[in-house]
Parts: sequence; C-alpha cells; structure tokens
Amino acid sequence: MKKIGIIIGVVIFIFILLTYISVSSTEKESKTSIVLNIEDLKSMDFSRIDSVLIAPTTLYKANKLKTIMQGQQYRKVWSTPFQFPILQLDTLHGGAKILEEGGGKQTHSLKLETKDGYIFTLRSINKNPEPLVPKWAKTLGLENIIVDGISAQHPYAAIAVAKLAEKSNLLHTQPKAVFLPRQNALGTYNKDYGNKIYLLEHETDGGKNWTPFKQVKEIVDTEKLQESKMELGAMLKIDKSAFIRARLLDIVIGDWDRHSKQWGWVVIENETGHMAIPLAGDRDNAFFSIDGIIPSIISNKYILPDLQSFQEDIDYLPGLVMPIDIYFLKNTSRENFIKEADLLQNKLTDLAIEESFKAWPNSIFELDGEEIINSIKSRRDKLPQIANEFYEIIKDKDYLTEPLKGSEDLKLPSSLIRCFDCP
Repeated sequence: MKKIGIIIGVVIFIFILLTYISVSSTEKESKTSIVLNIEDLKSMDFSRIDSVLIAPTTLYKANKLKTIMQGQQYRKVWSTPFQFPILQLDTLHGGAKILEEGGGKQTHSLKLETKDGYIFTLRSINKNPEPLVPKWAKTLGLENIIVDGISAQHPYAAIAVAKLAEKSNLLHTQPKAVFLPRQNALGTYNKDYGNKIYLLEHETDGGKNWTPFKQVKEIVDTEKLQESKMELGAMLKIDKSAFIRARLLDIVIGDWDRHSKQWGWVVIENETGHMAIPLAGDRDNAFFSIDGIIPSIISNKYILPDLQSFQEDIDYLPGLVMPIDIYFLKNTSRENFIKEADLLQNKLTDLAIEESFKAWPNSIFELDGEEIINSIKSRRDKLPQIANEFYEIIKDKDYLTEPLKGSEDLKLPSSLIRCFDCP
C-alpha cells in the first residue's frame, strides 16, 4: 500500500508540474485582431477599402506539451487570416445609431438601430474570459486554463450554423463577420470598440420585422414572451414543433449552452390568437471542441455534465437538456419529437450539410471542416434515437420551481414559473 501511495504521489506531482509548465508557456500579452495587410491603422482611410485581412488572435498558439495538456481545440483557426468586410455604421441600412452596450461575461456587444427601424447587434469575435476566472485559479496562477478554454470555440461557427438552420427551415439571425474601424459614428465607443472584429446579426428582441413571416406583431425575448403570456393566456402559444426541431439542431451541432436568454420569439397574430416562432441567437458554443488531459478531466459528466465536446457521438445527452426544454416542452407528445427528428433528418441531407460550410473560406474550412461535417452527419443519422431519449429525459424531469434565467425579476404566478402552458 505504501508503494502505491508513493506512485500516486509521484503521478500527481508530475501532473501538477506539467500543468504549470503548460500554462506558463502562453504569452502574457494577447495579440488580438492582427491586421495583416495594413501597416498603420491610425492613418488608414477605411472609406477607401472594402475589407481587411485579419487573424483574430495568436493568444492560443501552443507548443507540443500545451497541446497534450490543454488540447488542440481550434487554435489554428483563431490564428488564421480571414477577410473581413469593412462596416461603416453610417451606411448600414441608411445609417445606424448605437442604442446601448451589452453582452455576457465573455462577449462585448453593441446594440444598433438603423434609420428604417431594424435592430442589429455587433458581438465581439474575440472573447474576454477574465470575468469567468475564479479567484482560486488566479491565486494558484492557473487562470490560463480558463482563458485558453476559449480556443475550444470556433470563431466562425455562427456563420455555418445559420446556413444549417436555413436548410432546416428554422429562423436564424443572419450573422456576418465584419471589421469595425474607428469612425465618427462610434463617438465615445471608439476606444473600446473601434478597429475590432465582430459578428453583425439581427437582434433577437425588438425592431422592425426582418423575417419571412407576415403579420408579425413583435420580436421579443423570453422574458417579454412570459409577460405577454400573463396578458393573453391561452391565446398565446409557441410553435412547439419548430422549437423541438431547433433544439434537436442544437444537439446535432453540439451547442450545449442554450439557456433562455439566448432565444428570441417572433410573435405572429392571426385569427386564432398569437403564435411565437423560436429564434435562436448566440452560437458561440456550436462545434465546441475540447481535448487534452486537463479539459477532458474538467468536462467529465460528473463534474460539468453540460460542457461537452463536439464529436460523432453524444457523450451525455442529459447534460444537454436545459430548463427551457422542460419549461416549453414538458407537455409535448413523443410523436411530436419523433416527427421533428424525421423532418430534420430529411432536410439535413449530406449535400445540404456540405453546402452550408461553403459559407467559410477554404482557408478556414480546410482546417476542421471535414471533421465537423462528419460529426454532424453521424449525429443526424441517430436523430430518431436522440429525439426519443430527449423526450424521455424531459418527461422524467419535474416542473420548474425557479424562474428561467433572465426572468428572476418578473412577478410571475407559480403556474407560469413551472411551465409555459401548465395544465
């Protein structure tokens, strides 16, 4: 027993030593938004050019040891040049003004309103993981494990996912990668937001109708949808079939972070009442890919069951079931789940999947495109089984006892906290 204890101690010591060597191999200063074809940003007249060649960041470059310990992820994609179109706010749909700053813990964003009433969001492609770093990690000098985790996100996932959603007859926010130069229209936001890269996409809340649907009353977030439910009662329903299909697509693309604040709803008014069509936003974690010793330990289903790597087989489906699934789908039949799985399977043909990735330039696709496509096809082939298990997990879950994320301040009746259409 003493020998075994010594061996275990040596193994732990070596693991800790290698971990510290790995995290210390990263540059202290991140190089982000590296412009490769412009010598001097300050003197450049961006009104005279239409695009710039930029590598998002070299922060995630790694030596062999770091790759073994912290994984390969999408490091090469982050440091590969991408041709970003120039965005001038004064020409976006006749001109756009800034409404407010926004974003979550990692993403900085600006909400814009155009002269013709459309609402857009600029979401930073480069992330700031600093708010996610726990105090203990800083104290132990291990914050790079958290910072480096961003390399598991594909910077251009949203662009391909939008095409997959389109093939699936689902709404998407029409994201486009852009470079936002410093400009008069940014005003006081120039310092923090100018000369950086973003995804420009339709907002999931508010503004003029840009969707293909007619008779659209409004585009709202989940919180506002719940407020409307208090007013309209049974006259307001959601399109459960579309939401099931949307959530199955989330599972097919490995997007594990789908809480209620990442959904908008396009509310249509007709002769029978109001129908809310789901609108998915924030695709930061689609195709999320983690490997390496440390990430594999952290993402274990017994530690963080929802943090799952995108691969051909789903590691742990219960970890992908969100409170929003229970809230909106608890009273839905198994047949509806299977029907939508069959429909999605038929729409996501091999050709449809492959065409969706033509939205990426060859330089990006050649790095991980084939592997991602193979994983999508593998999951698509198992959709009926996935849908059946998805249904069973939701059926066996209890109704909610706490408000959805973002709805904590609403004074909802207990029935509307439990689910959207509780019997």
